[in-house]
Amino acid sequence: MFSWIFIPWLLQIPKVFSATDTVNISKCYYRITEHFHHEGEVMIGAFFPLHTFYTMKEKPHSTLPYQYLDNYIQYNFKNYQYILALLFAIEEINGNPNLLPNISLGFDFYNVRFIEKETLINTFIWLTAHVQRKVFPNYNCKKKKFSAALTGASWITSSQIGTLLHLYKFPQITFGPYDPVLSDHGQYSSLYQMTPKDTSLSLAIVTLVAHFRWTWVGLILPDDQKGNKILSDFREEMERKKICIAFVKMIPATWTSYFAKFWENMDETNVIIIYGDIDSLEVVMRNIAQRLLTWNVWVMNIEHHVLDNADYFMLDTFHGSLIFKHHYRENFEFTKFIQTVNPNKYPEDIYLPKLWYLFFKCSFSDINCHIMDNCQINASLDVLPNHVFDVAMSEESISIYNGVYAVAHSLHEMRLQQLQMQPFENREGMEFFSWQLNTFLKGIEVRDKGNLDWRQTIDGEYDILNLWNLPKGLGLKVKIGSFTANAPQGQQLSLSEQMIQWPEIYSEIPLSVCSESCRPGLRKVTLEGKAICCYKCTPCADNEISNETDVDQCVKCPESHYANREKNICYKKFVSFLSYEDPLGMSLASIALCLSALTAFVIGIFVKHRDTPIVKANNQSLSYILLIMLTFCFLCSLNFIGQPNTAACILQQTTFAVAFTMALATVLAKAITVVLAFKVRFPGRIIKWLMISRGPYYIIPICTLIQLLLCGLWMATSPPFIDQDAHTEHGHIIISCNKGSTVAFHSVLGYLCFLALGSYTMAFLSRNLPDTFNESKFLSFSMLVFFCVWVTFLPVYHSTKGKVMVAMEVFSILASSTALLAFIFGPKCYIILLRPEKNAFNHIRKKTYSRKKNSPKI
Repeated sequence: MFSWIFIPWLLQIPKVFSATDTVNISKCYYRITEHFHHEGEVMIGAFFPLHTFYTMKEKPHSTLPYQYLDNYIQYNFKNYQYILALLFAIEEINGNPNLLPNISLGFDFYNVRFIEKETLINTFIWLTAHVQRKVFPNYNCKKKKFSAALTGASWITSSQIGTLLHLYKFPQITFGPYDPVLSDHGQYSSLYQMTPKDTSLSLAIVTLVAHFRWTWVGLILPDDQKGNKILSDFREEMERKKICIAFVKMIPATWTSYFAKFWENMDETNVIIIYGDIDSLEVVMRNIAQRLLTWNVWVMNIEHHVLDNADYFMLDTFHGSLIFKHHYRENFEFTKFIQTVNPNKYPEDIYLPKLWYLFFKCSFSDINCHIMDNCQINASLDVLPNHVFDVAMSEESISIYNGVYAVAHSLHEMRLQQLQMQPFENREGMEFFSWQLNTFLKGIEVRDKGNLDWRQTIDGEYDILNLWNLPKGLGLKVKIGSFTANAPQGQQLSLSEQMIQWPEIYSEIPLSVCSESCRPGLRKVTLEGKAICCYKCTPCADNEISNETDVDQCVKCPESHYANREKNICYKKFVSFLSYEDPLGMSLASIALCLSALTAFVIGIFVKHRDTPIVKANNQSLSYILLIMLTFCFLCSLNFIGQPNTAACILQQTTFAVAFTMALATVLAKAITVVLAFKVRFPGRIIKWLMISRGPYYIIPICTLIQLLLCGLWMATSPPFIDQDAHTEHGHIIISCNKGSTVAFHSVLGYLCFLALGSYTMAFLSRNLPDTFNESKFLSFSMLVFFCVWVTFLPVYHSTKGKVMVAMEVFSILASSTALLAFIFGPKCYIILLRPEKNAFNHIRKKTYSRKKNSPKI
């Protein structure tokens, strides 16, 4: 990290100077030619963009065409690495005894200024330089051979030059980004592109975007064939990864007509992808940098390196950008070579004196602008900051390096072929026509270039660089990952996220979405007329969950599970039934046992006082039967408590039905006995026979047999079974006994109510009979309560579910049984235990005598 005291020096490096500004700047600085020559026997033409002139007021020069009086010169020292890469490759080849022995390579440099006429003129001059000796003073072209032209980095420049070279089949090697337009061999028959195709770049960028879960991104592309092709690739890959495009900015060649429209919708997303070459997007990049859009993450295949002499900001728009570059093997020898470069070593170079003058405080000699005075000791380009000059080979420099080696190997193969055909030819020289080189260059082009040991680029692999430019001027590009297209799915992208520096306003990975993520428990609902990434969040339906963010559909929980309130987890449902551990079940069981014990106690009282009048007066045997049946009625309610099983479900209904049938049949027998004794007007012997033979006692087995037939039909056709209800009560599976046939169940209940109604009728008819211990009133009242309990039970039973429904049935059994016990045997126990004097024969005689005395005489 640079010390803060150097920041003002880094920020105030002058880049643009006026041709009329002679006060502070030496005239040698803005004196520049458009070309220079590096000696060699076989020459390579180099057409690179290193400086340009532009004008503010466009005051034309009176005598010089394409010149203005208010010319401004701008050096792009970043591109000076192109010349060094060319020089480095040539010196390596010239020093290699196994490659082109006894033949030296050289180059002719021409500056490219994006003016088509000047570009074509310079190209034509170079092609005819062997007859135009005045172009290069002291240039002996007697034995010079022209091999190929290196052009770039813009495809426009290569296209303009290629149009001319195509006429002569002159080999042309481009080092700029691969462009499909230049691959048209019908139009550019001798053009060879050194940069690999970007067939995997769209996949690489989209994979990175998907990795950070950025679903809402913008695109800035050149409005040309290449831009339209990559747009189609982006759309295809993004659709596959469910990523949406917020906007697409297609930049035309004429920027001024598009300037106002460009800034529309730029704030819709935090992540913007820029694809193109630096030459076609330079104006766009400059304008973006001036806006200080420090909240955007820029994902690019190019890097911004335009400096402004009036820029004193600490912040940089492109700090934190992610840059994709073709992967290449590092060439450490190039760094060592740069350390040796200086104006004295290469006096023909027209740019080195400018660099030494500007950065190392040298002065130009008064006699020659190529001679430097008063220079710093051990001045070297490798000490310059990265944003001024980067010693690491750029992608374009690597392509230049590869291109020079492609030419050299082609020349070497052609030389070997010549020697094989004419073995006694002079081995010191080399005679050929430039167009002959195409055959050998095509052979290299179709070969697997990844296997060529001189080739630095590896196809299908990309390095991902993170631009560290805070404070502005630092200009570090740190490798934070890579992408390998040929790797297995899921292993193509490799990142070191902890190394990434994001734009200043972010302390963590930025978000770039059209809509906020739907948290677990919610699902996405696409908005009509919007992209699929623009949606609203809605809760999952009942018993459905989503345990991930941004799900399209919720997942239904299994029947045995239920969704929690947040609807992000399925919990296993609790099994619910009326158990003995449940407070309600425990209470009902306790009541049933207590009432059974109470009934047994009443039986004991009756047995103990069996010889008393009140016990004998009301059909003692039927009373015992009724008390025993009531005990069973109380105990049968216990079948309804506890975890249901098939046997318990059958016993619940059969024991309940049979026990209550016998109890009601006993009450009916009691009532009929009283009616027969006092009300029925049959002949005396019939009544006597019925009473002696105990005819009313047969009512009990007959009624019970009828109920058993009903239960038998019920069990045979549709018996009760275990039922699981997972929907009625949230979070619970209710286990209960399903009645099976509702018709049979209601038939059994109806039969019981019929017996109760019959008993009530018989008891009501005998309520006013003159018996001392007449229980008809109590029988009728108990039947009335029994009938009311079960009539009320039906609607309540059908309106409840689960253990409450079972509890209602148990309560009805206990209530109706208690009514029989309390209203029939309660008054008798009261007299037996509390008023024993009324249970004596003397009291009965007195009461009978008093009733006869007060009765009217007939």
